[in-house]
Amino acid sequence: MRLITDWFKRTFSDPQIVFLTLVLVIGFAVVLTMGDMLAPVLASAVIAYLLEGLVVILEDRGVPRWLAATIVFVAFVLFLTLILFGLMPRLSRQVTELVQQLPNMISAGQKVLMALPERFPEVISPQQAEQILDAVRREIGSYGQQVLTISVSSVVGVLTILVYLVLMPMLVFFFLKDKDAIMHWIGGFMPGERRLADQVWREVDRQIANYVRGKFWEIIIVWAASLLAFSLFGLQYAMLLAVLVGLSVVVPYVGATVVTFPVVLVAWFQWGWGSDFIWVTVAYLVIQALDGNVLVPLLFGEVVNIHPIAIIVAILVFGGLWGFWGVFFAIPLATLVNAVLRAWPARKPLSSPA
Repeated sequence: MRLITDWFKRTFSDPQIVFLTLVLVIGFAVVLTMGDMLAPVLASAVIAYLLEGLVVILEDRGVPRWLAATIVFVAFVLFLTLILFGLMPRLSRQVTELVQQLPNMISAGQKVLMALPERFPEVISPQQAEQILDAVRREIGSYGQQVLTISVSSVVGVLTILVYLVLMPMLVFFFLKDKDAIMHWIGGFMPGERRLADQVWREVDRQIANYVRGKFWEIIIVWAASLLAFSLFGLQYAMLLAVLVGLSVVVPYVGATVVTFPVVLVAWFQWGWGSDFIWVTVAYLVIQALDGNVLVPLLFGEVVNIHPIAIIVAILVFGGLWGFWGVFFAIPLATLVNAVLRAWPARKPLSSPA
């Protein structure tokens, strides 16, 4: 008990450590307790943070802040419009076609699975094949119930999306235009001596800004390369699969492994064990290899200096706390934790009285 008391006194005797701890605790408490209510605000703040780099570039060239913010905001709205009205309808159409083809795919998979005991009787028995089929049927049934639940609540979901489409662009614009005023207002609540918090923020800002902007370009490049390869080979649902491959880079190590299954399965159901299947699989593996060994070092370098084990732990922890968004922001949050640990001052033990 004395050891804990001495550590507490030694650590929190510095007011800067107390302030940094208080900021972190309040921030996590707000996200945990009011994350759903403040989701549009938090998402808009993140988007404005990503667009801030473009605003700064225009400011460095002599463009006034309000004009630079307006130009970047208009470009962002045009990009969002292109996604909503150019990409989403095509994705929706391919998802519908894939759902319609699922019964045929499942039937073909059942025939292949039931033929395995005849070809490899020493590996799998007919009873085991039946058990696997039953498990697959149960999983498909549970997914069907989930889809039905989602469709029932789709009206609420559409209304929520419409609200977000109105609120978020407004919030993004004001975050960009009035950044200095907002930061000045927040700074009024902070103590004058906050060297430790500033040190953490500078490191987090440098690493997260480079990471998120680099990740955006990685998604675009991987998506474009996958779409080009899948379209050249005539793979069905090329746009849908390319988008999945592009988004898979958000989750390091895990995403590429998970997305491999739909790509390989769609190619197999379309061509079987033919040369086209082999070439598409090889092209997909080449894209993944180039992404990990060429694109990632080129875009990121050594900016995010976090061990792979720490990244996987961060994905599990923050994904368990906040679901999809926790997985999406796992590495930036891990970067924040790493910056706090690096900035935390090492203190010598309190000297015992003579």
